[in-house]
Amino acid sequence: MEVIKLPFVKMQGAGNDYVYMDTIGNTPLKTFPEKFYPELAREVSERHFGVGSDGLILILPSVGADFYMRIFNADGSEAQMCGNGIRCVGKYVYEKGLTSNRKLRIETLGGIKELFLHVINNRVNSVTVDMGKPVFDQSEIPVASHGEDISEKITIEDREFRITAIGMGNPHCVIFVDKADDRLLHYYGPRIEHYKLFPERTNVEFVEIIDSHKIRMRVWERGSGETLACGTGACASVVAAFINGLTEREVEVDLSGGKLKVNYDKDSGHIFMTGGAEFIAEGYYYLKNKL
Repeated sequence: MEVIKLPFVKMQGAGNDYVYMDTIGNTPLKTFPEKFYPELAREVSERHFGVGSDGLILILPSVGADFYMRIFNADGSEAQMCGNGIRCVGKYVYEKGLTSNRKLRIETLGGIKELFLHVINNRVNSVTVDMGKPVFDQSEIPVASHGEDISEKITIEDREFRITAIGMGNPHCVIFVDKADDRLLHYYGPRIEHYKLFPERTNVEFVEIIDSHKIRMRVWERGSGETLACGTGACASVVAAFINGLTEREVEVDLSGGKLKVNYDKDSGHIFMTGGAEFIAEGYYYLKNKL
């Protein structure tokens, strides 16, 4: 069986690690049909038999923006947006010489996002992402209810939760707790992800309020399980905390993999997220040709 060498880079933002491949250079991936992407994501994400990651991010040409980012979770499902992943895309395209621009427009299934690269000595030190406006309309998140009644109670087996549903290009269910322990995350997280209220499943954030400018968040990501960070989840959590009267608009989010700064801008209504992005490794993924 033929073996194909696919160039890849592994990167992380706040501990949210993905395998990155681009189709812009001379790579065999350019000729692969799209239906192959989910299987590739499952293979490379496997932490014992693959590279090991939270998923696969592809960087492709875009007609209406500088680049097009597609995100596939570890289970092969496609996500609309990834806040930590898009920061890494910014670092990747700049430091790999695919662009010299420090302001970028990246196309995603969640819309076009603007990136502002903070460069020191020709290296991207951090990235600010304009994540756009949060979505409150339940049909757009989507949630199987109507209007903008974003806070409601649900019961999962023996426990009642008050949830705040927020859309950030992908669905989020934010729950404020005194302590985000392992049982909450690993037992209730997947059950809430698949709860009947969420027709496309949901990301689940358990959030502790530290003070008016700081929160602690753990996340159960749709299609990936527990991850060390989730950029869109951090943004959704800050918006949920603010509209519930628990914090101010500028908040530091403490995640298992690092910290993010989130500003829910009063004037524009947009959310700006700032954080780092790092290379971990690069090489070739040896794929047995199944095409």
